[in-house]
Amino acid sequence: MSNDGAFTYNGGKVDPGETQNVRYGISETYLGDPIRIPVTIINGSEPGPTAFLSAAAHGDELNGIEVVREVAHDWDLSELAGTLVCMPVLNVPGFLAQQRYLPIYDRDLNRSFPGRQGSTSAKRMAHQIYTNFIEPCDFGIDLHTSTRGRTNMLHVRADMTDPDVHRLALAFGTNVVIDSDGSDGTLRGEASRDGIPTITIEMGEAHRFQRTLIDEALAGVESVFAEYEMLDEATVRWPGWRTIITGDHEKTWIRADVGGIVDMHHDRGALVHEGDVICTITNPFKDDNIAVTAPFTGLMVGILENPVVYPGNPLCHLVELGGRTRRVVERQQSPQAVDAT
Repeated sequence: MSNDGAFTYNGGKVDPGETQNVRYGISETYLGDPIRIPVTIINGSEPGPTAFLSAAAHGDELNGIEVVREVAHDWDLSELAGTLVCMPVLNVPGFLAQQRYLPIYDRDLNRSFPGRQGSTSAKRMAHQIYTNFIEPCDFGIDLHTSTRGRTNMLHVRADMTDPDVHRLALAFGTNVVIDSDGSDGTLRGEASRDGIPTITIEMGEAHRFQRTLIDEALAGVESVFAEYEMLDEATVRWPGWRTIITGDHEKTWIRADVGGIVDMHHDRGALVHEGDVICTITNPFKDDNIAVTAPFTGLMVGILENPVVYPGNPLCHLVELGGRTRRVVERQQSPQAVDAT
């Protein structure tokens, strides 16, 4: 943000009270044509923080695209205090190919931040995005889904040891927050370490729009805007219960010990108790059923969608719940609670 309240990037400027839709060039194709990412910049007429919303750093992760588009183009932001930088598709080549990574040498854009000029194609792209649209911001929300063949319940991933990130993560208002500092090269990890508090939102599965999850994420964005006083009419939401997963002993990926066809017995977001059968793995003749049980009582944050596995493939992501939180979730998920609704 410049001293006069304008948002500036290399080649452009957005004054207070203005909105710009930009197709910003970050690289070139084999034919020398520009690779351009869509960016919408809304600079409110009132002063306030500068925030970014980003999605599709992995090109096949689509849910976040709709979240960013709806905030930028469907919400009434006429009274916005501050500036909003909306980037619905970071990985344009991957999005066009409908694949997770950049087709150029199969690079992961979300392991390439903050990027570097004169380096690989992925790091050059990341550098253009980061220096122009991330560095000027005060905080950010990066939206993801699970990888192909798996699905996640909506949750936040954040470095909860950082007070500013902690504030942002709680403001989004999800039931589950997984505490981690972010791998090297990730957008949230590098931005947070640079003093730009950033959280990752995980929601659903690749290759589709899932309306219920999109609406939940939109409610989370509105809650964040309320926390940072960017929208007067918005309110910070309380999700009803919350658990913050802080250690490796509180979460685990349960993996297959045999290959076969998987019959998953619970959906994402389900509470399972220690010893419950999570899924059964069978062979094509159904004469060898291997039951996979929960090692502790917890919430199935992520589960397998593609029902075939090799030994070592992940089956579900299980996070442990404390006694009080577990009792709240048990009441919510009991048949009586379902019948009452």
